[in-house]
Amino acid sequence: MMRVRLWLVVYALAAVAAVAGPSQAGQSRETFVIAGSPSLAVPLKALAEAYEAKHPNVKVLLYFDNGLDLRRTIAGMENSMVGQYFIGKGPIHLVAPGGDELITRLEQKYYVLPGTKRAYAQEHLVLVVPESLVEAPASFEELGQNGKTRVAIADAQRTKLGLQTQGVLQALDLADKLKGRLDVASDSRGVLDHVLSGEADMGIVFEHEAVKEQERVRIVARADRGYQPIVHSMAMERYCPNRTLCEDFLAFIQTAEAQDVVRLAGYGVPGEQRAGGVRH
Repeated sequence: MMRVRLWLVVYALAAVAAVAGPSQAGQSRETFVIAGSPSLAVPLKALAEAYEAKHPNVKVLLYFDNGLDLRRTIAGMENSMVGQYFIGKGPIHLVAPGGDELITRLEQKYYVLPGTKRAYAQEHLVLVVPESLVEAPASFEELGQNGKTRVAIADAQRTKLGLQTQGVLQALDLADKLKGRLDVASDSRGVLDHVLSGEADMGIVFEHEAVKEQERVRIVARADRGYQPIVHSMAMERYCPNRTLCEDFLAFIQTAEAQDVVRLAGYGVPGEQRAGGVRH
């Protein structure tokens, strides 16, 4: 079963690469494949487009799969005795799973090259209100000052969002103050739905989720304590077919231009101190 899945992936990548097409100048375009998590589709697509704009002879292809299946695909590809790949001959250039835990495991197995990991985005918690709301709190701390405000949060038992939200509320001494006024949703989509339907006055979500709904919700504050932002990185796959190109892309995602692309997608830049105020 694993081998069937593996070859389906490899053949799919090869087929897409074959039809990548010529550049505007009529030259053939080199294919560059990034295997990543579907949860990071927005920033990865944006970074791919920005890189292609600066490198018209390169076509960036994105293959998405969840963390466990992505790990199995790479492990199967590298361990298969049929159609073995060798250094510089593999179909995948970079690996960009959600969060750094999987990359660390891949490094330990030598499925990605140690020392090539580059952080490019991190997730921040924000407080959102309906776009139509005129008077809104300017900080998380103000949530404890209004005894009637209902706040939608994600379930801490089922989601990372909920667990991190719980940490923020405890760090700001808001857990007790908001008792009886917390509207628990199953996930981030549920939080936004509760806010937009009027079941809650405001909600706490990841910034990139709020950006997707920016025509209907407004970010009024950003949490700056009580949680550790989730960091996303990418690294070079061991059999990367063009290490020079891989190194160039990894250098690109550290540039100011790429960081602006990441911010526009609703993510923070790793190592950057984010203010807790309003996003304008």
